[in-house]
Amino acid sequence: MQPRRQPSPAPPPPPPPPALRPGAPLLALLLLLSLRGAAAVPEEPGQSQDAGPSRGLLQQAARAALHFFNFRAGSPSALRVLAAVQEGRAWVNPKEGCKVDLVFSTERYKAEESTFQEGEEGLGKCSARVFFKNQKPRPAINVTCTRLFEKKKQQQEDYLLYKQMKRLKAPLDGVSIPDSHGHIDPSLRPVWDLAFLGSSYVMWEKTTQSLHYYLAQLTGVKQWKTDDDEIDFDYTVLLHEFSTQEIIPCRIHLVWYPGKQLKVKYHCQELQTPEASGTEEGSAVAPTKLSNF
Repeated sequence: MQPRRQPSPAPPPPPPPPALRPGAPLLALLLLLSLRGAAAVPEEPGQSQDAGPSRGLLQQAARAALHFFNFRAGSPSALRVLAAVQEGRAWVNPKEGCKVDLVFSTERYKAEESTFQEGEEGLGKCSARVFFKNQKPRPAINVTCTRLFEKKKQQQEDYLLYKQMKRLKAPLDGVSIPDSHGHIDPSLRPVWDLAFLGSSYVMWEKTTQSLHYYLAQLTGVKQWKTDDDEIDFDYTVLLHEFSTQEIIPCRIHLVWYPGKQLKVKYHCQELQTPEASGTEEGSAVAPTKLSNF
């Protein structure tokens, strides 16, 4: 009789998995957070990009850039106004101010008188960088515009306006341009356009991040006889100040000749702050040197 077989012993249980170090998940989490934080650091210390600059800020920057552009162009026939802002970005530094990069379209100021060739839309395109020094006036501006109308035609129109101004004899004190109905007599249009050109310099110098200006009315003009061929005259304008809704009287002295840089001096009667003049120190110096008296 054979002895009974003993049952085979059960296999030993598998060893438990190695225990995770308590600090490993925490270290992984900290590493992930640090990588995410590094990607969010702004390029320039102290500056943060505005994820969605307001439409008002972009329009304010575009208007300031156009005031500066009109003044630098020095041509009453080449005056441009804002059509639409197409894109823009802004960076804010609480200690320094606000920097805006933008692209916008423009149209001719005298659009009702423009004659475009077939296929032309009559629009120009500009790119600009505008720096507002907090709430100080005179923003620093770099602006470049393309698709402006033909230079030869512009020169012809400027010279025609120049001859009309030279024929102006009597002072126009007491007149209002435009009149109470908003109409500008065609014979006075050259006076208005040249006043608008000189006022562009004043409006650029007075613009801040929250204040912009519009030429509301020309109330008086006096032309001076000169020994050279330049147009030399004094005029008084009323500037509409947004957003205070105040009307600011300004006396402006302007010297102009077609193809030469405009010269402007001014004095504005402020209603709430000390009076300002063309020698007032602004927030920043323009990228190109300005030629004033």
